[in-house]
Amino acid sequence: MTYRVLLLDDEPAICEITAILLKKLGYDAVITSRGEDTIDAYRSALSQEARFDVVILDLTVPGGLGGKEVISALHETDPAVNALVSSGDANDPAVAQFRDFGFSGVLMKPYTKAVLDETIKSVLK
Repeated sequence: MTYRVLLLDDEPAICEITAILLKKLGYDAVITSRGEDTIDAYRSALSQEARFDVVILDLTVPGGLGGKEVISALHETDPAVNALVSSGDANDPAVAQFRDFGFSGVLMKPYTKAVLDETIKSVLK
């Protein structure tokens, strides 16, 4: 079984590198750079019965919807969504108390291939 991962990040380099890492790890990945596109992609996949197993949400997306806003919208659509908050700021409340914000786990930036895989697998259990 191939797990499906949806990634939101506004930094093109992170999107490109993470897409490569996810593919090498055997995941089917869809990459978005805007929160609105992430919500649309998730809802579309759900309606086609091709749900994403894990969503990785960048906490801050300048000029658009970031992780906190996107996770709220995804929970309205699918209360069982598995989402990781991704950030470089360990002091942000959404990272420190990720469950209170509706996230299943945390993926701290910068992350390695091994940490990415381990973190995804931890929420798939």
